[in-house]
Amino acid sequence: MKRMPKLNISGPLVQLIERLLPGRYLKRYELFLYSANINFLAAEYLVISLLMGLILGLAFSIFSFLYGAIAFIAGFIGMAFLYPYWRLTKRIDEIEKSLPDAFFYLASSLRAGISFSEALEELTTAKFGALTEEFKRTVAEINKGRPTADALRAFALRNKRSQVLYRSMMIVIEALERGAPMSDVLMYVANDVREILRIQQERKASTGMQIMFFTITSGFVGPLILGIVTQVMSSMSSPELGIMFPMDSMTTILMAFVVVQAVLSGLGMGIIREGKYSAGLKYSLMLTVMGLVVFKVATILKLSF
Repeated sequence: MKRMPKLNISGPLVQLIERLLPGRYLKRYELFLYSANINFLAAEYLVISLLMGLILGLAFSIFSFLYGAIAFIAGFIGMAFLYPYWRLTKRIDEIEKSLPDAFFYLASSLRAGISFSEALEELTTAKFGALTEEFKRTVAEINKGRPTADALRAFALRNKRSQVLYRSMMIVIEALERGAPMSDVLMYVANDVREILRIQQERKASTGMQIMFFTITSGFVGPLILGIVTQVMSSMSSPELGIMFPMDSMTTILMAFVVVQAVLSGLGMGIIREGKYSAGLKYSLMLTVMGLVVFKVATILKLSF
């Protein structure tokens, strides 16, 4: 993987992170950023994420130290992992949607009588979004002397997070190496990918009610009830009644419960909707923010009991 030139941002912090974190983890994280099309070195982007978390932490610390700590952690995790993951997911979705049409385009070019390398060259002029950019990079590697199969394999490895794309490209590479009729193989793979994407869309449509249930219960109803419970306990806590609740501790515990419930529900939504836990990270973040806002509003609103 080609390394980006170092930027002169927070030099001492970058050097400190490079010394503290093992090189193999930095390389894995750098590959993650590279796949998300974020042009920073791993240590540099971690420094940016730390600074973002620090800014949010200082902003929310005016309410309390706990809010500041939570904002710092959320800001760092959001910038360092969730934002690149969102970019990567969005890019992969765009590539997967364009893949069948790109394969049909290649197959029609091959049936017109041109070679596979020439068909790839012609594909770089088509408008398939992020997929076209990937094929441009692949063609550039081929023009520099890299074997076609190796360049396509590098393309598949760069986008290995998309199992649909990776498996499809490996089939195409194997067919190319064995001298199979590429136009027929591409037509078969394109139809197969289109069917897989159709099944995925049907799965998302059929799980809409479950996703709505998780969103309402974990993002709104649950936090609202816990916020009201906090107000009830606060109204009951008085020396006259002889009941004293540790309200600060109880509020913190209930808030932590809201966060845990949101994270677990988000992971469950990822399994139900897309079949993998990692897909639930974006849902967990959404439910956490939504739940905390509803909980805080419910504790502030003055209700009469």
